[in-house]
Amino acid sequence: MREVAVIGVGMSEWGEVWKKSLRQIFVDAALAAIGDAGVDKIDSMYVGCMSSGLFIGQEHLASLLADYVGIAGISAARVESACASGGVAFRSGYIEVASGISDVVLVGGVEKMTDVSGDGATYALATAADQEYEGYHGVTFPGLYAMMANDHMRRFGTTREQIAHVAVKNHKHGAMNPRAQYPFEITVDAVLKSVLVADPLRILDCSPITDGAAAVILCPLDVAKKFTKKPLVKVAGSGSSTDTIALHDRDDFTEFAATTRAAEKAYKMAGAGPSDISLAEVHDCFTIAEICVIEALGFVKRGEGGKAAESGLTALGGRIPVNTSGGLKSKGHPVGATGVAQIVEITEQLRGESGKRQVKGAKRGLTQNMGGTGGSTVVHILEVV
Repeated sequence: MREVAVIGVGMSEWGEVWKKSLRQIFVDAALAAIGDAGVDKIDSMYVGCMSSGLFIGQEHLASLLADYVGIAGISAARVESACASGGVAFRSGYIEVASGISDVVLVGGVEKMTDVSGDGATYALATAADQEYEGYHGVTFPGLYAMMANDHMRRFGTTREQIAHVAVKNHKHGAMNPRAQYPFEITVDAVLKSVLVADPLRILDCSPITDGAAAVILCPLDVAKKFTKKPLVKVAGSGSSTDTIALHDRDDFTEFAATTRAAEKAYKMAGAGPSDISLAEVHDCFTIAEICVIEALGFVKRGEGGKAAESGLTALGGRIPVNTSGGLKSKGHPVGATGVAQIVEITEQLRGESGKRQVKGAKRGLTQNMGGTGGSTVVHILEVV
């Protein structure tokens, strides 16, 4: 297999984007990535999108978006794996370049979530859960993640304040990110006094509904210098795994086994381990998710994820900065785009382009993107060469 480089990145405006359609925000991100890469030809395209049919009544995105980007005629496909759609799209594009099938691949992710009511968005997102055994009985994702939080607190002594520190940290990072949907700082007290959603989780523990798109350009590492003079970032490792879709079918509510398996594959492929990672972008759809994910990735021991956020270990300047972009919590979570946006953040960090959020001496970064309550997970490791 060929080594693969990320040579271009781009993002659209993120937030409640009322004046642009799904196709337009995708075009914005795609053209930004193409311009950043300096390429004039695209061989193939993958688009991560969870639920455009329910959010805006539009399917068949491969044809639609290739047309509006101006590259109609190429091979294109939409990829869906709930909130991991963007990450799986990136893995698909990586495999296509690594295998030699294509030389230049555009990978994008997009979701337009605010064109429906709150109830409509809740229904669309709930389709990522088990409809017969969870959705039918009224269980929502805040409720499922609240079960995780309660079990983590019971088993490991994690405090409500420690969980709140995840939101505080990510908003502090997001306040330095001009692309973030909510670029402002918050306090632990504000989190604890915000509206209760599903005990113990409150509204400031939850990622928002977001419109947004992100895109990257991939090509073989050995020809990347022909396109760009920027520091080269290669895909060093890629791993994917699944788990039961229903939370109640798992032995342990607090363990993301699919994340652990995906990470093990990515670490092995990269010839690296948790201690070799300079920074990480992980799937903090809820604050408790980040706590469980960093444990599953091996950054801290089981049960110590809450202490990590409270102590500053996962903040900028800490041993392993997590979600320097602001994460899903502050930057936003347009579900199909999130996994690709994580790649954008890590690539820019490794190229030294992150401004006030820059991790000094960053050499190797990790992304972890998952669907539902962790029923599907993809992990990538990028490194600067």
